[in-house]
This record gives sequence, structure tokens and C-alpha cells, in this order.
Amino acid sequence: MNPDLAALQQRLHYRFSDERLLLRAVTHRSFSADHNERLEFLGDSVLNLSVSTLLYQRLAELPEGDLSRVRANLVKQDTLHGIALGLDLPAMLRLGEGEARSGGYKRPSILADALEAIIGATYLDGGFAAGEALVQRLFAKIAINPQMQAIGKDPKTALQEWLQGRKMKLPAYTVVGTLGAAHSQTFDVECAIEEMGLRERGIGGSRRAGEQAAATAMLAKLKASKP
Repeated sequence: MNPDLAALQQRLHYRFSDERLLLRAVTHRSFSADHNERLEFLGDSVLNLSVSTLLYQRLAELPEGDLSRVRANLVKQDTLHGIALGLDLPAMLRLGEGEARSGGYKRPSILADALEAIIGATYLDGGFAAGEALVQRLFAKIAINPQMQAIGKDPKTALQEWLQGRKMKLPAYTVVGTLGAAHSQTFDVECAIEEMGLRERGIGGSRRAGEQAAATAMLAKLKASKP
């Protein structure tokens, strides 16, 4: 067993049956074709459902809109970055030489994505119960209270609530292209509201950041077209 991975499993309080999943979770696309982006995709869903369940149980008096805002503050990049630092993930990342030289070990988006990938890897290794239990442990030391909803809405949440308030379907986000070298890519993301025939684009240093940029552009269009 890789001693570094063994130490990380101790910090996670979870032992992998298939250690290769954890190794892939800490592997950036600049290092290998066998990287963590697909695990991140899974982990994002497990994270959101697990945090939603946690908030449903702890904040029984909050309405749906406020719960969405609290969740947005818990699953945002800054929060995940802080948790990743607490797990000493920078020391565990496998980065390509160029990404490492450019400070990738400290980049919040890379660390947040790796944390989501670890959640996804845990889900694949042990099922949803294992993934949810990991999320609960990761967030155990974070104070969760109703006041968190007042911190402010991120653009994706604001757009979602705007559409829900009008009984419309949620927007669809699609990565339409990537720019730059593998170690310093930016993501070109499209936000589409099919019912209104509207599409806007945004660019960010990660898929998540690109989605937020596209949502910001869409909100600006909606406000500009408001009579």
C-alpha cells in the first residue's frame, strides 16, 4: 500500500477496497489520461445530495429557497478548498510538471475538484452510504446555521431561483470547449434556457467557474430584457 495514500485514508476515516480509485481521485488531467474529472462529476452529485439531506435534518424550519442558499455556501469552491487544506491534499496531488511549476498545488479550483473526486471515489468503492458518511465527516467541524443563507446567492443559485419562481425548467450547462494547454486550461461553458430560447457563454479556470460565469451572463441578459 502506498504510504501517502494510507495516511490520507486515515485522515478520511475510510479505507478503500480499491486503492486505485483514490489514486485517480488525486490525479490531475495534466499528469495522466487516467485523471479525476469523471470522479469529480460523480462526487459533485453525491456532495450535493448529502449536504441537502444534512440541511433538511438540521434546519427544519428553513424554506426551500433559504436551504438552497445555505447549501450553495457549503458546496462552493472556497469551502471545499478549506476542507481540502485540512486534509493536506496539496501534498497528495499528482500534477504535470507545467501545472506544478505554475502553482497548481495551491490552486483552489484544483483542490476543490480533487475533494469532489475523492467523494466520488468513495461512492464507487463503498456505495452511497459510504460517500454520504464521508461528507458528514468532512463537514462535521463547519458551523451550519440559518444565517448562512444571508451571505449571498451565487449566480447559479440566483438563476435557478429566478426560473423556479416562474415555474420554468432549470438551465442546462454544457462545456462547449476548452482553451489553453492541459496544465492551464480554461473552460468555455454554455448556459441554456430552452423555454426562452436563450443561450449565454462563460469562461472560467474550472468547469464550476465556467458555469458560474455563464449564469452571471444569463442573469445580466434577463435583467437587461426586463420591461
